[in-house]
Amino acid sequence: MKADEVGSWEQRVVSPEKVLAKIEPGMTIFIGTGAAEPRTLVRHLMESNAGNLEDLELIQLVSFGEAISLKELRSQKYRLKTFFSGWVASEAILQGSVDLIPSRFSRIPRLIDSRQIPVDVAFVQVTPPDEAGYCSLGIAVDVARVAMERATLAVGEINSQVPVTFGDTFVHVSEFDFLVHSTEDLVFFPRWPVDEIFDQVAANVASVIDDGSCIAFSIGPLYEALGPHLLRKRHLGVHSPFFTDPLMDLVKGGAVTNRQKEIWRGKSVVSYAIGTREMMAWLNRNPLVEFQAIDKVFDPMQIGRNPRFVAVLPARKVDLSGRIALHFGKGNVAAGPGEAMDFVNGAEISPGGLTIFALPSRNRKGWANVRISIEEYPNQFSLRESVDMVVTEYGVANLRGRTLRERAQAIIEIAHPDDRLELVQQAKEKRILYEDQIYLVECARLYPADIAAKHTFKGGIEVKFRAIKPSDEEEMRRLFYRFSDEAVYYRYFSSLKTMPHARMQEYVNVDCNRAMSIVGLVGETGEEHIIAEARYMKDQRRPYADVAFVVDEKYQGLGIATFLYDMLIRIAKERGIRGFTADVLASNKSMMKVFEKGDLPVKAKLEQGTFELTIDFDK
Repeated sequence: MKADEVGSWEQRVVSPEKVLAKIEPGMTIFIGTGAAEPRTLVRHLMESNAGNLEDLELIQLVSFGEAISLKELRSQKYRLKTFFSGWVASEAILQGSVDLIPSRFSRIPRLIDSRQIPVDVAFVQVTPPDEAGYCSLGIAVDVARVAMERATLAVGEINSQVPVTFGDTFVHVSEFDFLVHSTEDLVFFPRWPVDEIFDQVAANVASVIDDGSCIAFSIGPLYEALGPHLLRKRHLGVHSPFFTDPLMDLVKGGAVTNRQKEIWRGKSVVSYAIGTREMMAWLNRNPLVEFQAIDKVFDPMQIGRNPRFVAVLPARKVDLSGRIALHFGKGNVAAGPGEAMDFVNGAEISPGGLTIFALPSRNRKGWANVRISIEEYPNQFSLRESVDMVVTEYGVANLRGRTLRERAQAIIEIAHPDDRLELVQQAKEKRILYEDQIYLVECARLYPADIAAKHTFKGGIEVKFRAIKPSDEEEMRRLFYRFSDEAVYYRYFSSLKTMPHARMQEYVNVDCNRAMSIVGLVGETGEEHIIAEARYMKDQRRPYADVAFVVDEKYQGLGIATFLYDMLIRIAKERGIRGFTADVLASNKSMMKVFEKGDLPVKAKLEQGTFELTIDFDK
């Protein structure tokens, strides 16, 4: 029907039975996605015994509801095809009741538009028409518009609970052959509970997301926990498959402004919304959220135009090379490999972009999630080259640009402490780690993750500080070879020419009961380089510790050594140390100035060209 053939949109409203009577055996029916599922039409379709409803093919991108029952699918009256293996579809796919179409989401509109995947009927959920006769597609745009354009029968299910959303969401009633009134509630999702472990995982993820980053969210405990940890960030952007309650909190709290995005500046761009009744009400006519089709939201080129795009993805398992096993099964809406690739590619294109996979170190049964290999696990994201960081509750493993040996070291450091020794032994057997690799079992649980700081020095140089890790071996080795002979002599009191693995690994594997070592790093997140190190070593006979510093000569004179000195004093006091001692060559005037500029008095005794310093914390 054309728009001028009807007096008002009410004339298009019919019963679900009349719609179903127009369907013929063998037709393909597109059904709106997720929370936008037209549940009244779907339930009548599932419950009808009409003879024409045979051998039907149902197309749904993601199935969140339970209107499409597995029981009815087993009757072979209907065959469901989906592009997403999560939520309720996963079990049915394994049983052979549902067909999975592996595809990157950005390509799905083209498959439908080209009729490679034909659509005869489109069922979509919409808002009530406005005075001009326009409905909003509401909380799921994905491919609804192209499906309607290609269908010979387009049906809109009017649900007054659907929020009116902005973007590419408006369709005129003339584009529908029929309208039906919904008798079902909109699908609302409660907020996910967050436990202590997921909260710490999220805190570690947030620690590597910089101000001005553009983020993507899904739903689940990781994202629920991540939201509060991002509230203190500034000028975040959103380019995401889903809009969720945590994202609403970030927009309302001012952390998300979208001001530093390159496309859709000032808007959070999404294809779907999933969440609580409160969030749906907040979305209604909210100009801050822009809904677009998935060929735009999932397009890596569009994603990559946003600087510092961060793809945060939940993982099920990770192996020591960085290969990832993704989640699957009922209740899962986390990305599969196809969905993940669009956002991973976008992060790779984005200037300063990152791909982060996050997971608890152990699952709910207490089994290790960090493995020597994940070959036996399904739903793999095997492109380890695209994995920049892996995060657990025990820290962040930066994998970018690292060898397989370095990756293994970094990932073992964030495994559960009780799993690390076995991983080290397995890695040695597989020749992934050196056979002489040091592992200090007694320090597995004692890494001082709470020691973290960031400071901007002269010239706007920002330096991040943290405790040293065994995986810093190569970075410390490179730092050594950047020193002049004089700098090496000042630090080590000998003319060292080489720093092989055997010697350097002893240096970076710090005995946590006796020593503390802090490193300073510069560079963009994921690309940091160590430019300074300071440490103290406890005296076995008295409550004092010997202290030493080293700063890359390129960064000397900025106050970095002084900052490290102050950090070490604070840390040492907290750990019961009463003072520092140090040996400084008389010719090392720059280091003497560090001690002299400190707030604590320094006693100096000159012996054979070397100052023996004592700094008493109590004076």
